[in-house]
Amino acid sequence: MRKERFDITGMTCSACSARVEKTVAGLEGVAEANVNLLTNSMNVSFDESVLSADTIVAAVEKTGYGASVHAEEQGAAKSAIKGSSQGPDPIALEMQEMKTRLLVSILFTLPLFYLAMGPMVGLPLPGFFQGPQNALAFAFTQFLLTIPVIFVNLKYYRVGFSSLLARAPNMDSLIAIGSGAAALFGIYAIYKIGAALGRGDTAMADHFAMNLYFDSTAMILTLITLGKFFEARAKGKTSDAIAKLMDLAPETATISRDGIEEVIPIQAVQVGDTLIVKAGERIPVDGEVVAGSAFVDQSALTGESIPVEKKPGDKLTSATINTSGHLQMRATRVGDDTTLAQIVRLVDEATASKAPIGRLADKISGIFVPVVIAIAVLSTATWLFLGYGVEFALSIGIAVLVISCPCALGLATPTAIMVGTGRGAAGGILFKSAEAIETAHAVDTVVLDKTGTITEGKPQLTDLAPAAGVSEKELLSLAASLEKLSEHPLGRAIVKAAEEQGLTLAEVSEFSQTAGQGINGVIDGKRIFAGNKRLLSGQGAAISESLRSQADALATDGKTVLYFLREQELLGLIAVADVLKKSSPEAVAELKAMGMQVIMLTGDNAVTAAAVQRQAGIAQVRAEVLPQDKEREIRRLQEEGRKVAMVGDGINDAPALARADVGIGIGAGTDVAIESADVVLMKSDVLDVANAIQLSRAVMRTIRQNLFWAFFYNAVGIPVAAGVFYGIWHLTLSPMLAAAAMSMSSVSVVTNALRLRFFTPKRHSASTATHKENHLEASATGATSLPEATSPSPQTRSTIMTKRIHIDGMSCGHCSASVEKALRAVAGVREVSVDLAAKMATVQVDEKVTNDTLSKAVTDSGYTVIGID
Repeated sequence: MRKERFDITGMTCSACSARVEKTVAGLEGVAEANVNLLTNSMNVSFDESVLSADTIVAAVEKTGYGASVHAEEQGAAKSAIKGSSQGPDPIALEMQEMKTRLLVSILFTLPLFYLAMGPMVGLPLPGFFQGPQNALAFAFTQFLLTIPVIFVNLKYYRVGFSSLLARAPNMDSLIAIGSGAAALFGIYAIYKIGAALGRGDTAMADHFAMNLYFDSTAMILTLITLGKFFEARAKGKTSDAIAKLMDLAPETATISRDGIEEVIPIQAVQVGDTLIVKAGERIPVDGEVVAGSAFVDQSALTGESIPVEKKPGDKLTSATINTSGHLQMRATRVGDDTTLAQIVRLVDEATASKAPIGRLADKISGIFVPVVIAIAVLSTATWLFLGYGVEFALSIGIAVLVISCPCALGLATPTAIMVGTGRGAAGGILFKSAEAIETAHAVDTVVLDKTGTITEGKPQLTDLAPAAGVSEKELLSLAASLEKLSEHPLGRAIVKAAEEQGLTLAEVSEFSQTAGQGINGVIDGKRIFAGNKRLLSGQGAAISESLRSQADALATDGKTVLYFLREQELLGLIAVADVLKKSSPEAVAELKAMGMQVIMLTGDNAVTAAAVQRQAGIAQVRAEVLPQDKEREIRRLQEEGRKVAMVGDGINDAPALARADVGIGIGAGTDVAIESADVVLMKSDVLDVANAIQLSRAVMRTIRQNLFWAFFYNAVGIPVAAGVFYGIWHLTLSPMLAAAAMSMSSVSVVTNALRLRFFTPKRHSASTATHKENHLEASATGATSLPEATSPSPQTRSTIMTKRIHIDGMSCGHCSASVEKALRAVAGVREVSVDLAAKMATVQVDEKVTNDTLSKAVTDSGYTVIGID
């Protein structure tokens, strides 16, 4: 199955896009077709063995629209926004052409409007235009002024009537019929004026001179074009966030060959090339620091406001800026493989895709225009039948046609999707499709992987507990000296901590490893040992009661404790752990405050999982689960009727990410996890999960607002234009007012969507994550907690349990509120959530709270407890 993108030209409303989509979807071999009116594009999945891209293009052209396979410029993602560098920007050309049409239309419409309306409001006119005897000159001049306006806007007639003949009328058809009818009536009036003057019937000539409708023709076309111009300008702003990102991509790179620096085009950079990036320059491609150090501003890609220090071995991302320092880097990803190109591709695909809610507007638009034409004809015939004049009936029919253009319906969804995805990308949140945005807003359960998601994903030294007579620096220096010869991740964490403190490492000789215990080596003539608890008994070393209690406490917190000996003397303990990310507790609290159920899944042991659970404030945890178990857990939650978002970063998370309603991949994770995800978080920050859900809610709220006003506008506008209220309040619309209202409806929908550019996540939780040294813990145990550690205080050591209470008798919101109030009144109950549909209450309680206590609280409030699990 091949997926191809096509560029479509000539579409002006949702009826157009619905027509193209229906035509292509009906072709044999097409599995799916999605047309996006905003981007004038179409994504098609089709069987290459059955039909070709050329066949699809021909089918679109047969419906009266232009089509071509989307051309992607190799190695330059800018083409998605700016157009190909091989030719002019099509968006700019369209804007220039529209501006020319608008200027010409205004130039001739203003004098025409003055001439037509002048006699009605007492404005002075030249003498040869005044009086019944000059009616022919008066009418013919208006006709001449109308011709240029019709000519420059001939596109409406060409597309409109061809679509009408193809039995697929669209917005242009309504405009063409309405303005064309007004123009034809004006020409008819000129002949009537000539015949009346020939008979000397000045009264008849004067009557038709005052009912020409040339001004309506010109004004309709001008106002529609004005609205389209404002709409196009507003639509151009919907991709501002990505356009600004594209501007960061450098055109050249400085390459180093045999010690000689040379500036080459960015397209000439190849994987493995050594590049030079000086202060103030942009990183040209993805790569790795080989030499030098600098602070790099990554805000354009991740939204991080603080520059990040980069040293040899660190990753560099294209389009980020070297704010200070001199870097020598090796290119690892170039062209379309760079992070920037992938971001643009993801956003481009997301904006070209279609949200399920958008199909509602498309279905309506497919039958909307024919219905409107029928209403216009019926309205005209009705008023003629009631005895009103041809001029009045005709104005009613034209007004109905013009005010009913379904532009707002077609723009309601794609504008919000495009602005939302652009705003997300600017903040480091990448939605892969419009469907992902729509699904994310309904998520009620967030499942978090532990390692690399809630935690940093790499061990860090968290605690130092030296024995009596040994200083912290001495313990750390000896430990790092020995561990430097080890390749174990725990050892690397100790060495890194020593380097950060600037400690001098000693020479080690006779290095060896003892299976099941640890490593050892000689430093300054004495053998130093490092290892686990078995090392103590193996070497016959004694441990004080205070150090033993510290070791037990650290192990309870899920930390790995390493023991260090000098001969048979215990030097002290060092704890290493995969610590929480600084934002994880705040992210969990925020998700809870948003009404989410937060669950942690991990393959790690239960002790470590429980420690992370306490530190992060997570209510439910599933430990020691295999990859398939994670996927099974997601499925179980979905079977309970929950909308589940899975957040992960590893290969073992891929099945669960694919199974979840919304898979959220951590940007620093593996390619497999990111490919399996629907949303990618570039900052690898769990707090962005809450931000992504809030953004999706804002986008869906905007879409619903747009659709409501688009439907409401037509529901009110069509009856008014048809004269339904004329007999009561003499209320109707002139064709000119109808044209202005139609144009402004489209502009208002786009403008409403543009508000998403200023979206800022709200904080629903009062708690804020603070990561300070835990002095209470240090004073209690005698150990020093390093800044990287997040040690739980004694108050959080009590076990928090989650229980589900199945309740019979709840039938309304008042019932669930009563149960919730009763449970919250129980001492030791931390959190209560009542699900009326499931007839269940979920509570977080201290371990001392018994099932009988909970059951009594519910029973006393008037309901029956079926069971508690």
